[in-house]
Amino acid sequence: MFVFLGLVLGLSLLIGGGFLLVKGSSGIAARFNVSPMIVGLTIIAFGTSAPELIIGILAALRDQSDIVFGNVVGSNIANLGLVLGIAAVVRPIEIHGQIVRRELPLLLLATGVIVVMALDPLLRGMSPVLDRSDAIILLFLFFVFFYVTALDVLHRRSSDSLLSDMDSSPLVPVESPATYDWVSVALGLVGLFLGGQLTISNGVELAALLDVSGTIVGLFVFAVGTSLPELVTSVIAAIRREPDLALGNVIGSNLFNSLAVLPISAVIRPVGVPSGGMLDLSVSFLFAAALIPIFWIGRARLGRRVGWLLLFCYGVYALGRVL
Repeated sequence: MFVFLGLVLGLSLLIGGGFLLVKGSSGIAARFNVSPMIVGLTIIAFGTSAPELIIGILAALRDQSDIVFGNVVGSNIANLGLVLGIAAVVRPIEIHGQIVRRELPLLLLATGVIVVMALDPLLRGMSPVLDRSDAIILLFLFFVFFYVTALDVLHRRSSDSLLSDMDSSPLVPVESPATYDWVSVALGLVGLFLGGQLTISNGVELAALLDVSGTIVGLFVFAVGTSLPELVTSVIAAIRREPDLALGNVIGSNLFNSLAVLPISAVIRPVGVPSGGMLDLSVSFLFAAALIPIFWIGRARLGRRVGWLLLFCYGVYALGRVL
């Protein structure tokens, strides 16, 4: 009983810490006249993925690579199957922004690169692992993606509906005292650290109690728990008829997980691909690949039927993986 309470408390601190970090950082950026668009593409993206990053770093420091792997890959699958499916059921998603159209193939590319990296040692008769050299390559891809995105922002802000919306609407009010923003950042960082410690410790105990691997706990308990910020953000965006933000939040989070969270953890300690991990990577790749024809051939629309289909596929995968 105490394990579940500790796990819930840890996840709550992670989510609350990420929220406070985003709120405080956005307020500080607003005081320095930083564009809301830039804040959205950097601070918001980092804030919603901060729980995954903290869990990845702490698990790597504890030499629990199965949790690192399950947390990142499970979060990516949950974002594409569960979060995006729920958002589409709430309101069909139609895409207009050029940035999102470009990021979707990039997500597929990033997932494919990770699959190839995991397969390389396996084909040589070795245990599949993402080592430090793989991590450096992924981090390089992340910096290239961030650089290209920044250039695209500067050139397309007037022609892209997503960017113009982000640039014209303030993310946070600036009436709050400056001290409040700095305190929010400090409390957010403390919440993330304490939440990560509680989540990892109780997650390991939960795996022992249920007699399952840390990978399973990472794939579903940690992944779904840390995906709650993306779920709330995407559902609210769908309700407010901001579909580009709903999809962009999911794709941006997955890119950050794949090109930042995973390699940063692997730099600390190589991440081994656990038993069944290649299946998880393949499912993540298939979810990303399935969205390509939907948005490029299917009139750039993710309807409720497809949303229910995504939820069904995620449910089947989760059931099959646990059993």
